[in-house]
Amino acid sequence: MPGSLLGTSVRRVEDPDLIRGRGSYVDDLRVDGTLHAAFVRSPFAHATITAIDTTEAEQAPGVVAVYTAETLDAANVPTFIALNPACDRPPLSGTRVRYVGEPVAMVVAATARQAADAVELVDTDYDDLPVVAEPEAALAQDAPLLFEYLGSNVAAGQRDADESDPFAEAEVVVRARMVNQRVAVAPIEPNAILAEPGLLTGAALTVHLASQMPHVARSQIAAYAGLGEDAVRVVTPHVGGAFGAKAPVQPEHAAVISAARMLGRPVRWTETRSEAMLSMQGRGQVQWAELGLRRDGTFVGLRARVIGEAGAYAGFGGGLAIGPTGWMATGTYTIPQLRYDALAVLTNTANVGAYRGAGRPEAAAMLERMVDIAADELDMSPVEIRRKNMIAPDAFPYRTLTGMTYDVGDYDLPLREALRIAGYDDLLAEQARRRERDDVRQLGIGIAIYVEITGGAGGEFGSVRINPDGTATVMAGTSAHGQGHATTFSTIVADRLGIALENIEYVQSDTARVPRGGGTGGSRSGQLGGSAVRTAADAVEEQARRLAAEMLEAAPEDLELTDGAVRMRGVPDRQVTWVELAAHANETGQELGAALDFKSEGATFPFGAHVSVVEVDTETGFVTPLRHVAVDDCGRVMNPLIVNGQQHGGTVSGISQALWEAFRYDEEGTPVTSTFADYAMPSAADTVSLEVSNTETPSPLNPLGAKGIGESATIGSTPAVQNAVVDAVSHLGVRHIDLPCTPDRVWATIQRARAGDGAAPWTEPPAAFATLPVRRAGDDVSGAEI
Repeated sequence: MPGSLLGTSVRRVEDPDLIRGRGSYVDDLRVDGTLHAAFVRSPFAHATITAIDTTEAEQAPGVVAVYTAETLDAANVPTFIALNPACDRPPLSGTRVRYVGEPVAMVVAATARQAADAVELVDTDYDDLPVVAEPEAALAQDAPLLFEYLGSNVAAGQRDADESDPFAEAEVVVRARMVNQRVAVAPIEPNAILAEPGLLTGAALTVHLASQMPHVARSQIAAYAGLGEDAVRVVTPHVGGAFGAKAPVQPEHAAVISAARMLGRPVRWTETRSEAMLSMQGRGQVQWAELGLRRDGTFVGLRARVIGEAGAYAGFGGGLAIGPTGWMATGTYTIPQLRYDALAVLTNTANVGAYRGAGRPEAAAMLERMVDIAADELDMSPVEIRRKNMIAPDAFPYRTLTGMTYDVGDYDLPLREALRIAGYDDLLAEQARRRERDDVRQLGIGIAIYVEITGGAGGEFGSVRINPDGTATVMAGTSAHGQGHATTFSTIVADRLGIALENIEYVQSDTARVPRGGGTGGSRSGQLGGSAVRTAADAVEEQARRLAAEMLEAAPEDLELTDGAVRMRGVPDRQVTWVELAAHANETGQELGAALDFKSEGATFPFGAHVSVVEVDTETGFVTPLRHVAVDDCGRVMNPLIVNGQQHGGTVSGISQALWEAFRYDEEGTPVTSTFADYAMPSAADTVSLEVSNTETPSPLNPLGAKGIGESATIGSTPAVQNAVVDAVSHLGVRHIDLPCTPDRVWATIQRARAGDGAAPWTEPPAAFATLPVRRAGDDVSGAEI
């Protein structure tokens, strides 16, 4: 709209405090009498605990208590999302450990250093048990079982009810076995908690928690502690990143809460970086995909069988293979036949959780690799084959075979723009010259298009209230961990009510002040939280017009809200300020504020196109990113500065998974990449200057026309880079390189291709897929929360 603040680059109001060191994180909080917790962790991936001797630790300087499963008054931790409740776990393991790093005892001391020193004095005896660290090995008939009473290592799964051949009309079928590797989430701030029993606001329990979902955490904590939700207060101060990993309450959190209640004193625990590497992991899928086509490139059918790594206790991430990866399996394309089977597998490794994109990046990586493999098989342009099979713009709303109802889309729009920005034809010409010269450094050009699901048909709380001094207080049930909610939501109110940004206070992440909320995850905040705030601001605008009409003896439709006042159109000296409106509302007993829940009509489906340009040294396998073009469509762009920031972060995350990052275990279940010395976390020097832009296709499902953006660029970037690496050496016979495309992997693949073995890898999927429960094809799951 003309003169609208929305759509302009507004600097983040959060940043001055953060860049000046005035932020307040959980570890910054100081409460008198606080004790510090540290954990004794298993060095074994699978073992029975035969004895734990805490005598020496209990006598160490500063130690107040040492807890084991026998002495900690604790129940099992409620599952965040119940992938398999039979695998629920206690805060401390008392009889058996199932992964390296599992907590078996907790020391509470006067200082963090004293607690850490005393941990070394706890003497624990273990008897080794057989280990299974790989998901395919865990499905073998003779595999060690993590939970014998389950009868297998399958935590959950489903198979397609349709057993007919999806390739009956195909002239060509391409197939590949792909690995979407585990990665470490590695936020700047690890997990952190400060639990205070019976303090502040009369709550029986106050928990300061680094969380992205404080109200969800309150529910979990209340259930764990046996308290009513009104007796628990969760406060989330600044959070140094989360990326999905800080949604659930962790077993360590539960142990700290129990200790605080037993001791009657505040207890703090801040995870070390080494602990965080062992606890925060995402992705982790093995995918068998087959794509059937006619020789003109038309898609006929897709069959996918996917294993999700769940870790030792049925981590939520394992179920993403069943949920979001399956939901988005057909991507941006018209695919007449789909067969999709998935299972979540238990292994002697840390739980796998959500990580930026949570199942959707895995779907796009699988599908976009298959499209490139098919294009190569048919000697077609990767652009041509995509355009030939795209869902047409006039087909929306579009119902997919997976039960999704895409709201709106024009998938060629960002592709055209990305190719234009990249100078695609010029890149192809340069690639041809290098190949003709047989350069050592070959150019690769990778394309990926994607669609993802965000928000779901969930709801969110929003509130706008005008204070007596004319300022506004805004609340939302989402909880920022770096995304700029205060700026975005305050801008929505400023734009609607004409109140200056500096006169708006934003309140979030405190369950004593914000009554309810779904928190932040699945790129839901802008479209759900923002729409809730917008709807509340609409209500306040209507109230303000009515009050001002009474005061000015005018018709409400003749009034406008601008520059901190409500005035008569064309008569600028006839106006009332927000201070006067607030006073009049108070005197007459009328409302000048609104608190409500916005309910979405359905999920939104952002989309986009990425073009990656890389250079591959064919003698060493070393990959150098040269350029990355990202054109993402998140509906209406409310603040380009914040949207671009999300694109930059997401794109670098995706590039890094494509080229560098991988969390690995050896055959004994021992982590071998658990420090930044071993784990290839990139620095700014490793990446390229990103070329990000947007197209805007507003969603009809919310008043802002907004769709999610926090995870989109991650989804598009990984397959674009992977496709670029393969493209650089495809003329040598290479057809596929698994993630991450490290120098040794690229070099070895080139050598095999030169020896005549460059085909995409394929093995028969495990027999376990044939025994899974049947799912009903086409169930509508668009309303599911992401």
